Amino acid sequence: MAQRFRGESVHKVDSKGRVSIPALFRRVLEAADPEWTSGLQPNVVIVYGGASQKYLDCYTVDAMDEVDAKISALPRGSKRRRAMERIFNGQTLPTQTDDTGRLVLPAHLREKVGITDKAYFSASGDTFQIWEPTAFEARDAAIEEFIAMEGEDFDPLTWLDEDPFRPAGE
Repeated sequence: MAQRFRGESVHKVDSKGRVSIPALFRRVLEAADPEWTSGLQPNVVIVYGGASQKYLDCYTVDAMDEVDAKISALPRGSKRRRAMERIFNGQTLPTQTDDTGRLVLPAHLREKVGITDKAYFSASGDTFQIWEPTAFEARDAAIEEFIAMEGEDFDPLTWLDEDPFRPAGE
């Protein structure tokens, strides 16, 4: 199994849009980039999506290859394929970290998601997200509220044993 992103942290964004990627995230980027070797900088694909996406979704090379393969399997010319190609090919920024492990976030991406002087990094398995910190807090509160609906003694691991095709509560 490939390495996965784990953890979350807040990092300062300088006036040029440079932000340090958490060190553990950089190791995952390196491991999931077939072209990476010691001395090179790992590649990352930033998916910024449409107007409703309020964060930057960062993919390893391997994770993006997996998405590309699934998109290619959709019927050519279908609305779903065109939408997925728009999001995952058009609304993206293929880039690399710099020699100190930072990403340069262009002004239009920072403006799109509201990032000014700080960025919140949140791991998501084979991807990670970059948020404006207060936007992340709002989204996180909604997730905590959703989990709380399950009750005080709820163990989220029970969700892993559920049949994904069976309606909840059955």
